[in-house]
Amino acid sequence: MSSSKHRERSDPSIEAAEAMGVKALQFLASDPVQLHRFLDLSGLRPQELRAAASEPAFFAGLLDFLLGHEPTLLAFAAEADVAPEDVAAARRSLSAAFGAPAP
Repeated sequence: MSSSKHRERSDPSIEAAEAMGVKALQFLASDPVQLHRFLDLSGLRPQELRAAASEPAFFAGLLDFLLGHEPTLLAFAAEADVAPEDVAAARRSLSAAFGAPAP
């Protein structure tokens, strides 16, 4: 018996994973409280954000931030109209592409 619940999804392409990261950044930018929390936890200053976003590992870290706090993850997933599992899959793709450790 096959159901969509038991179907394995393949991880997204690096481009799709980066696009998820861009959506996540837009989500954080629209919420000053979450953006401040991300900056505090990442050690970035607001003026460093644009330069950091051009680094390959930035979006992996940003998705880690979402994955590490379920309420934020669920809020992002609802706003972006994606499943929380899709965020984890995007993070795995970024890990594989940039040689970062998988979460």
